[in-house]
Amino acid sequence: MAVRKCLQWPDKRLRTAASPVSEITDEVRAIWQDLIDTMEAMPGVGMGANQIGVMSRIAVVDASNERGKVIRMANPEILYSSIEFREHDEASPNLPGVSAVIKRPRAVTVRFMDENGDSQDQDFVGLWATSVQHQIDHLNGKLYFDHLSKVKRDMLLKKAKKFQ
Repeated sequence: MAVRKCLQWPDKRLRTAASPVSEITDEVRAIWQDLIDTMEAMPGVGMGANQIGVMSRIAVVDASNERGKVIRMANPEILYSSIEFREHDEASPNLPGVSAVIKRPRAVTVRFMDENGDSQDQDFVGLWATSVQHQIDHLNGKLYFDHLSKVKRDMLLKKAKKFQ
């Protein structure tokens, strides 16, 4: 398909919750492929559709070392989060040039519609869990830096502005 251009912060669509997908269509499959192509070109470990301006609850994640283990998700929702947390340096192509260490649950159970339109409940741990949570945040109109204190967030955004 195609590598798509990522929206740049502060585009309002990045702060807008994406709409649910009612069924898996060829259009949804094409968006998934564009997300995969765009994610691989970065390279990254996940991408939500609203990052490329598509306001649908569609995301992909591939945190495997060897790549090619992409999980396609529509309407992902977290059912369970572990009480144990993990820190990871997160970034986004929507705000290039900066990153921040974010603390998130180490493991999550997520329900989503898969490429066949079936409902799946799947457990994710480590980087997979971090990426899934990051993508769900995007689909909810939230960015990783929203997890920072106001002082740290303001410093990050100021630094990002200089980078642009």
